[in-house]
Amino acid sequence: MDSGTPPTLPRQSAVAGRIPLAVIVVDGDGLVSHWSTGARRLFGPAREEAVGRSALDLLPVSGALRDDRPGDVLREFDAYDEFGPGLDLSLHGLTSYPTAGRATLSDPGRLRVEVLWWAYPLVGPGSERLLVLAADARQLHAEHPGPGRGAVERIAPGFGLHTEFQGADELAGRLPEILPSMSVGESSRIVSQVLELGYPVLEFSQHDRVPVTPDWGVPRRAERRAAGGGEQTPAAAGSAPAPGFEQDLEYAAVRERLEFLNEVSGRIGSSLDLSRTIQEVSAAVVPRFTDVAGTYLREQVIAGEGFPDGPPDETTMWHRVAVEHVDAPGRWDDVVPVGESMPFPAHTPFFQCMTSGEPVLVPRISEQMGTAIASQFEKRDIRPLINGRSMLVVPLKARNVVLGFMILLRHAERAEFNDMDRVTGAELAARAGLVLDNARMYTYQESVAETLQDSMLPQVTPQMTGCDTATRYLPGTLLGRVGGDWFDSIKLPGSRIALVVGDVMGHGLNSAAMMGQLRTAVQTMAALDLPPAQLLRNLDDLAQRLGEHYLATCLYAVYDPIEGELLLANAGHVPPVLVRAADGRSELLDLPTGAPIGVGGVPFETARVRVEPGDRLVMCTDGLVEMRGEDIGVGLATLCESAAHPAASMDDACDTIIRALNTRGGRKDDVALLMARLNGIAREDVAEWPLAIDAREVARARRLVVGRLREWGLEEVAETVELLVSEVVTNAVRHAHSHQVRLRMVRAESLRCEVVDDDHTLPMLLHAGPLDEAGRGLRVVSRLAREWGTSRTGEGKTVWFEVSLPRRGRTRR
Repeated sequence: MDSGTPPTLPRQSAVAGRIPLAVIVVDGDGLVSHWSTGARRLFGPAREEAVGRSALDLLPVSGALRDDRPGDVLREFDAYDEFGPGLDLSLHGLTSYPTAGRATLSDPGRLRVEVLWWAYPLVGPGSERLLVLAADARQLHAEHPGPGRGAVERIAPGFGLHTEFQGADELAGRLPEILPSMSVGESSRIVSQVLELGYPVLEFSQHDRVPVTPDWGVPRRAERRAAGGGEQTPAAAGSAPAPGFEQDLEYAAVRERLEFLNEVSGRIGSSLDLSRTIQEVSAAVVPRFTDVAGTYLREQVIAGEGFPDGPPDETTMWHRVAVEHVDAPGRWDDVVPVGESMPFPAHTPFFQCMTSGEPVLVPRISEQMGTAIASQFEKRDIRPLINGRSMLVVPLKARNVVLGFMILLRHAERAEFNDMDRVTGAELAARAGLVLDNARMYTYQESVAETLQDSMLPQVTPQMTGCDTATRYLPGTLLGRVGGDWFDSIKLPGSRIALVVGDVMGHGLNSAAMMGQLRTAVQTMAALDLPPAQLLRNLDDLAQRLGEHYLATCLYAVYDPIEGELLLANAGHVPPVLVRAADGRSELLDLPTGAPIGVGGVPFETARVRVEPGDRLVMCTDGLVEMRGEDIGVGLATLCESAAHPAASMDDACDTIIRALNTRGGRKDDVALLMARLNGIAREDVAEWPLAIDAREVARARRLVVGRLREWGLEEVAETVELLVSEVVTNAVRHAHSHQVRLRMVRAESLRCEVVDDDHTLPMLLHAGPLDEAGRGLRVVSRLAREWGTSRTGEGKTVWFEVSLPRRGRTRR
C-alpha cells in the first residue's frame, strides 16, 4: 500500500468518512467489556453473548492481540494485517502501538463481509486496555469519483496525525457519544489517546487519505441540497464514495436514533408503580444520551390527586423526584436532593418549557444564566455543576397537559445538544410522559378504588360482649378491587349482636354503590331491632323501589350471648357453617332459603339454633366456595372441613379457610368471610331487676347496682356507674307509660348497663341553659361513659352505656 503525502483535496471531503462504526472495548485479560449495537450488526453476536468472551474469538484484529493459546483461533476469519508483523507487544498480549487492518468475514450462513478496523492501546487507571473501531468496507468498492480516476484497487485503514485533517475536532466532539457508558474523565482519557496515536483514516490506492468520523450527528443536509441542485460540492469534486452513500449514512444516523428510542421505550414502563417508573425514565437516558438527568413532577401528580388543573405558573410547585448522573457519588445529592419542592420564575428556561410544552435547548450555560438559575437554590451554589454545560429541558406531557419536565445536562467535554438531540429528546419525553401518565392514572384509580372499598367495608370490632370476630376480604381481580360483597357486625339491645354477610350481583363500581346502599339500610333496620325475617322482607321491598337491577343475596344472624341462641334468616345466600366447640364437628346449617333480595314476592323465615360457648359461626360469600366448572357442593365440603381445623387464633382459622379454598385456582369473584366465636355470657355475670314506674325506684336502682358491683369486686367504678344509672333510670321512670322498667347490668370486657321502658321516643342530647331544670342527664352520660346509645325495640326503647373496667375485674374466657 502506498502511503505517500496526501493532497489537499481529500481534506475538504471529511463527509466521505462519515461511516457507522462498531465500538468494542477489551480489558487487560483480553475479554470484551463493551460491545456496541454496531458491533452486533457487523459481527453477529448480541451484547449478552459477546461481553466476557475472549476478543480473539470474536474479532479479526490480527496483530493487535497476541494469542498464547494453541490452535488457530482466527480460523473463521480470512484476515491479514495491513501493516505487517513486528509490532511491539506489551503485557497481557496487547499491542503498545495503534494497529489497523482489513479482513473478510466468512462465517457459515452469512454473506462475506469486508471489515476495516482500527485498534488503539489504552493506558490509565481504568480496566480498558484496547479500543477497537470497525466498519463495513463493502460500500467503498464503488468507482472513485475523482476526475480522471480509475477504479479503486485497494481501500485500507490507516492513521493520520490530528493536524492533517479538519475532521480532528469532529472526532474529539463525537467520539464520546459512541464510547461505552463511562464517566467523563474516562471517555476524555480515551479520546485524547486516540488523537495522540493517530486519527483513523481510509487510504486509497490513488494516494488519497480520507478522514473517518463517527456517524452519530446531524448529516450535512446543506451539502445534499446543493448536490441535488446541480452545484458541485466538495464531496462530489473530491474523493467521496459512490452516489447514494451519504444518503445511506443519513438513514443510518436516523436509524441509530430510532433504535435508541426503541431501546428506551423497552426499558421504561415495566411497572405501573409511579416511583419505579420515574426511576426507569431517569436511568434510561444516562449516560448514553446525557450525563445528568433531573426529573420534576407537579404536586398533584405526586399526591395522586388526579389530573392537574390549569396551566402551570410561577406559583406551581415542582417536586424533584429523581436525579441520575455519572459524576462522583454525592456530588449532586448534597446540592439538589431528591424530594425537594420549588417553584420556577418566568426568566428560567424551565418555566419556558413547562408553559410552552416544547423543548428548550441551551447550547452552553453561560455564567450569567448559571447565576440566574442558582438564585433559586438558597444557601447552595450549583454553578460549578451547571456552568459551561449543554442543557436540554424537555416536557413530560400527556393529553396536552404538562405533568413535569426533565433537565438534561452534558459535560463541557462532550458535544453540545443539537437540533436532532432536541427532536430525540422531545420524542423521548413524549413516550416517558405517556408512561408516567399511565402510572399516575393507575395509582389514582387504585387509590380511589381502595378508598371506596375501605369506606364501604366496616371496621369490625374484633372483640365485643360475648363474641369475638375475624374477617377477610379478597378482591376478585387486581384491576377491579371494588365489588359488591360485604360483611358487618352491629350491636343490638340486650347485649345481642347482628352478624351480616351479603353479595350484590355483579362487579365494579355499580355493584359497590349498590352494596353501600343496602348495607346502610341493613344497619338502619337493625337499629330498630327487627326480627331477621322481617328485616330481609323490608330490605327486599327497598331494593325493588331502588330499581330492577338491585339483586343481592344476604344472610342475617342475631346472636344472644345470654340466652345462647342464634336467630338466622337467609335470602338466597350460601348457608353458614357452625363448628361445635365440644367435639370440633362442623356442619352446614340447614336454613329455609328465600329468594335473593330484589326478586320480591317470596317470604322469608327465621330459624332458631341453640349454641354453646366456644362455638364458631362461619359466614362467607359464594366467591369462596363456588368455582367455574365445579359443583358448589365440593366447595361447601371443603369449607366445612377447613373450618373444623384447629387453629391458635381466629385470624389463623380464617387464613386456614382461605388457603384451603383459594389454592384451587380459577377464582374470579370477590370473597367476603366473617367468622364469629360465640363466647356467650355466663349467668353469674348478668344482673337484672324490674323497676316500678315510681320516682322512689331510682334510689333503689342505685342501691342494687352498688351492691352487685361490690359482689363483683368492682368498687372502683361503683361511684361512676351509680351516677349514670341514676340519670338513665330517672329518665325512664319519667317517660314510661304502663309497663315496668327493666334494668340489666352485664359484666364482660366492659361493664354494660341497659334500661328498657315502653316509651318509643328516643332521648336526645340537649343544650341546657343556666336556668333550665332539665336537659343535663344525657350530657353527663356522654361525658362519663366510654360508649352509650339508644335504640328502639318492639316494646319501646333501650338506653345503654358502657364503662371500662380495671383489668382484674374483667370476665375471663
